[in-house]
Amino acid sequence: MVYAVVRAGGRQEKVEVGTIVTMDRVKADKDGNVQLTPVLLVDGEKITSDAKSLAKVTVTAEVLNDLRGPKIVIQKFKNKTGYKKRQGHRQDLTRVKITGIK
Repeated sequence: MVYAVVRAGGRQEKVEVGTIVTMDRVKADKDGNVQLTPVLLVDGEKITSDAKSLAKVTVTAEVLNDLRGPKIVIQKFKNKTGYKKRQGHRQDLTRVKITGIK
């Protein structure tokens, strides 16, 4: 069983080949693929975590689609002053499918 822990949009995700991951928006190359940075690689009994060995490892992913996250509402209120503020935010996201760990 081969899996890797990769940096995906400011977070770390455990991925295997075929895993679908939703992460912050990333720009794909002309073929629609993305290279992810591995932090840890587990290959059966062997665990690789040093930077020199991980520089040789490539984790490739295919971009499935770009989407937007759920709307969050930010509300600010100060009592007795009449101050109210309401703001919304939707994060830009990308859904990718892991195609290879080499």
